[in-house]
Amino acid sequence: MKFTFSWLRDHLETTASLDEITEALTDLGLEVEGVENPLAKLSGFTIGKVLAAEKHPDADKLRVCKVATGQGETQIICGAPNARAGITVVVASPGTYVPGIDTTIGVGKIRGIDSFGMMCSEREMELSEEHEGIIELPSGEVGQTFADWLAQNDPSKVDPVIEIAITPNRPDALGVRGIARDLAARGLGTLKPRDVDAVPGSFACPVAVTIDADTLDAAPVFYGRLVRGVKNGPSPQWLQDRLRAIGLRPISFLVDVTNFFTYDRNRPLHVFDADKLTGGLRIHRAKGGETMMGLDEKTYTFDPDMTLISDDAGVQSVAGVMGGLPTGVTADTTSVFIEAAYFDRVRTAYTGRALRINSDARYRFERGIDPDWTPVGLEHATRMILDVAGGEASEVVVAGQIPDTRRAYRLDPARVISLVGMDIPEADQRETLTRLGFALDGDMAQVPSWRPDIMGEADLVEEVARIASLTRLQGKPMPRLQTGVPKPILSPLQRREQAGRRTAAALGYNECVTYSFIDKTAANLFGGGDDATMLANPISADLSHLRPALLPGLLRAAARNQARGFPDQALFEIGAVFSGGEPGEQQLQICGLLVGRTGPKDVQGSSRAVDLFDARADADAILAAIGAPAKVQILRGGDAWWHPGRHGRICLGPKKALGIFGEVHPKVLKALDVKGPAVAFTIWPAEIPLPRKTGSTRPALALNDLQAVERDFAFVVDAQVEALNLVNAAGGADKALIAEVRVFDEFIGGSLGEGKKSIALTVRLQPVEATLKEKDIEAISAKIVEKVQKATGGVLRG
Repeated sequence: MKFTFSWLRDHLETTASLDEITEALTDLGLEVEGVENPLAKLSGFTIGKVLAAEKHPDADKLRVCKVATGQGETQIICGAPNARAGITVVVASPGTYVPGIDTTIGVGKIRGIDSFGMMCSEREMELSEEHEGIIELPSGEVGQTFADWLAQNDPSKVDPVIEIAITPNRPDALGVRGIARDLAARGLGTLKPRDVDAVPGSFACPVAVTIDADTLDAAPVFYGRLVRGVKNGPSPQWLQDRLRAIGLRPISFLVDVTNFFTYDRNRPLHVFDADKLTGGLRIHRAKGGETMMGLDEKTYTFDPDMTLISDDAGVQSVAGVMGGLPTGVTADTTSVFIEAAYFDRVRTAYTGRALRINSDARYRFERGIDPDWTPVGLEHATRMILDVAGGEASEVVVAGQIPDTRRAYRLDPARVISLVGMDIPEADQRETLTRLGFALDGDMAQVPSWRPDIMGEADLVEEVARIASLTRLQGKPMPRLQTGVPKPILSPLQRREQAGRRTAAALGYNECVTYSFIDKTAANLFGGGDDATMLANPISADLSHLRPALLPGLLRAAARNQARGFPDQALFEIGAVFSGGEPGEQQLQICGLLVGRTGPKDVQGSSRAVDLFDARADADAILAAIGAPAKVQILRGGDAWWHPGRHGRICLGPKKALGIFGEVHPKVLKALDVKGPAVAFTIWPAEIPLPRKTGSTRPALALNDLQAVERDFAFVVDAQVEALNLVNAAGGADKALIAEVRVFDEFIGGSLGEGKKSIALTVRLQPVEATLKEKDIEAISAKIVEKVQKATGGVLRG
């Protein structure tokens, strides 16, 4: 929303400066996005007088001018055709920045003669497009700043333009009047009365208006009147300057009137050339298939239920969105029919969106305008047209009735303290609401028709606090609900997420935050991409599905980094993955990815390609940090995007997986354009069992004073038997005494024969009650051999 400072002062009697106004607007919730102050860029220009102008000895079109300035007489070379002695000009002295040519003036030599400055045209100062000659001022003192002269003689040229951001709940601030009302309520001035007397009609309106019964919900009321004998043409200069300042192009007076009231009072209007209308106007729902050429010279086809305005010849306007070109006003228009109507916000928004029309009218109707000001706006527009373009006004024709938006809410002064925490006297609260247009009857506040956002008692409190300024709020600590040390506020899963993030970062990984949406191709590679995770309205084709895993996002990031010359990467992400779009169909994951080598090349040759054991070590470290049990099983059976022989599931049992690690399948790397090797791990924090004890104290340190015993076993098994099966079988022989089982050797070939291999295990026995005797060790050894033989078919190597 743009407006000029002088436009604001048409509604607000104020002595506040521009800086005070802009600061107050932001504090009121109307955030100032920018201020264009022409005075700032014109501050370096001064007024001078040409004392003499002689032809340049070496150039026919140049003149050597003697110019009186505030610093004394100076010499300036000028090529303007109107440069002559006796005229008052605008001078840019050396060191002055000229915005129109983006140049800082310096001392120059033109055809051998020194020039100490420049005499400027309007285009060089960005005042207009005029550049046929230098500016000739009708008055002005030598040395006076040009900005001061403009402020006194042509203030529109230096009128600051303010742009504010409007939130959807404040449609009243889409008019300068609403902005002035807020500032007046803050105490920065007084709201000026801007009412006009109703214009009496001198003849019956020849244009009849009807609203179909099934359209009254979308177009409840329509006011109109005809003005005949008008003379359309360029708008008055003040109106053209005002529209240009906010970025609108003046078209003709009748059109400019509608644009003016759109910004001045948030009251969109439309004007028809009455001589081009055939019969009366009918507001109705579209049947579908009707067409109209809009004012933007594009042809639009309408869907069923769009609200249209038609005459006997066809559709002439899209209600609340855009008028039609065939009945638009031109320079030859002598009879104009003025429309002031109220259209439903939701229907207007649907229509404008479907037709892809973004107009000032649609922007305001879909946010909400003042329905009660509909007939008043018509009177204001009629009066302006009669005053400028002349003519004779008809009686007002009305169809439908103004919707009843009356509502009142109780003002409870104490709620300002309970809801906002500000102590504002009741008298101040009532005065604030009165200034904002609320009518108070006892403790009931009647909401003004231009504030559709006020829907309850809490909104009254918000208005009072907003005008009083939320900067007056003082931070106060919240009262403690109980004495002593407060309970933790993070859930166990949140604490695990925090610990996992810190551990991954400490291991040297860089955290990524990728989109929760991925393309269908990547989703299919990781078990997703079905209809359950497909977005109904994706922002792009590459973000069409909810991600089934974090790994595809990390692989995409790795591919982008590799393409930019970073082959070695360690990336991780913590976030939600999805099996569907319903609540509960998501799960937290911790995912890490290693690509390339462990480090840069060095003379010791320590750099090597990353492998699955790097991923295993990092996964174990993160699991330990988030509280996973130390004893786990490593099982096969991972998903298809893992290398079939180089991965492992970290489990507490066959059905309880805590995570998975391994190499990424080569076909996945190829599909996502990642150059291997690439290893990764995924952890599911929610699958880790909660500790039985929730206290923060650590258990007593248990030290064993009994000597541990280690025994080695070598088993001959089939070549396809996994070493893990032997480890698990041996460890299950006596869980109380066996503390650790590890593989220390593997032998294939030789005397073992084809299809056989030897796996050597070290079993560590830790007694708890008494030192183990030889017979105890022999008994446990026999159990180990029996368990391994039963589980794998292995026999002791002779």
